[in-house]
Amino acid sequence: MNRRTFLAVGGTAAFGGVAGCLGGNSGTAANEFDYETTTTDGVAVPLAPVDDVFEWYENDEARFADARGRDQYETIRIADAVFSPAPDGTEDDPVEEWSTDTRIVTYCGCPHHLSSQRAASLIDAGYEHTYAIDEGLGGWANNGYPLAGSDVETERQTYEISGMTSADYAGQMVSLEQVDADRREAAPIADDGSYTLQLHYAGSTDSRFRVEAPDYTTEGTLADLTSATITA
Repeated sequence: MNRRTFLAVGGTAAFGGVAGCLGGNSGTAANEFDYETTTTDGVAVPLAPVDDVFEWYENDEARFADARGRDQYETIRIADAVFSPAPDGTEDDPVEEWSTDTRIVTYCGCPHHLSSQRAASLIDAGYEHTYAIDEGLGGWANNGYPLAGSDVETERQTYEISGMTSADYAGQMVSLEQVDADRREAAPIADDGSYTLQLHYAGSTDSRFRVEAPDYTTEGTLADLTSATITA
């Protein structure tokens, strides 16, 4: 399906035509539909329900940016999505070729922490019609919406890694990275210093992962990291 010819109707976002540049610095989302927002890096990011996003997809009314790691993108992604990882994309990022009035939908699997980082960066750069999928890639996949990638049919397990840090870091992010692959997730620190990282994963349980909080870093297998609450 060709997703490069959507034209603005009734004031909605458009793509095609003149390429945009990452330099608008508006820092404010249009949020035409008055969706709930999450604040990331000082930017209010609209969280679009997955069913609304799928309607945009079906009507060629948005373009999609995957905010996760490269290995996750190659394995399973929304069909027609580009790779544009959080927080600021890649060198020669494909989004740079899009007009700044493009309606952009970012997504990740955690379910909207990496995607809200990427969306905040895009909004700050002048892409005001940017949204993150509220339910994340999992919500898209669970509804049977179109997917692409090398491992679409594989069933994934959900792992939750819980930890504690100082309440002084409330609102900051904790990251999870696979040591031997470009696979990443993130989660915010709650007011009491707690956090929960969620990973949808089908690889080897012997692989090692690294958790980075503002005040400590720890590494282990998923069995190690899920066996108890992580602390400094």
